[in-house]
Amino acid sequence: MAPRVGVVQFPGSNCELDVIEAVRLLGGDAEILWHADATVSGVDAVVVPGGFAHGDYLRPGAIARFSPVMGAVVDFAAAGGPVLGICNGFQVLTEAGLLPGALQKNRGLKFLCTTVELRVESTASVLTSAAQSGAVLRVPINHFEGNYTCSPEVLAELRSEERVVLRYVDNPNGSVDDIAGITNAGRNVVGLMPHPERASNPLLGSEDGLVLLRSFLGAATPVAR
Repeated sequence: MAPRVGVVQFPGSNCELDVIEAVRLLGGDAEILWHADATVSGVDAVVVPGGFAHGDYLRPGAIARFSPVMGAVVDFAAAGGPVLGICNGFQVLTEAGLLPGALQKNRGLKFLCTTVELRVESTASVLTSAAQSGAVLRVPINHFEGNYTCSPEVLAELRSEERVVLRYVDNPNGSVDDIAGITNAGRNVVGLMPHPERASNPLLGSEDGLVLLRSFLGAATPVAR
């Protein structure tokens, strides 16, 4: 039985169909979760995709965090369900308190749209379990506010618990400690700024995102929940 992945759609989301296509390419089932519905519809995993949820007014993710669906996502994560936030989705997860820290404007105040190299720092997460520690992946970024920041205390905790799952090889945006992706203490919630769904086909320039999405689908089986 293929895992069911729910992809949240807010007004302003623009990567939900890319995520759905990548999930289906790997043999999973994927469906839209509408932001105004206070349910995740019994799916096996949830993705909060990239885009500009609610226009990113106030700050990215600040309004989306109060959408009815996010209450269900928080409950789903608390029950151990796999949750992935990509780019704007990462911002939403920090605003919702599912991940620590925040995303601020890029160093140099420039919008970045390019391909970067990511180093896998930990395989102890739903996004990296099928990857090899130390592997370098080529994955696109597309953001203006992707500069990850947190307090020294939170950073020390992330390091000591090996919850930094991905780091930039050459930091493009000023993120503290070169952080590109982190996980929560339960290892079932992950946020990252790069777009693995855009590195899922050689025609897109790289298939390196598939190992990450394959890990996530592996955690999305009903047995895992």
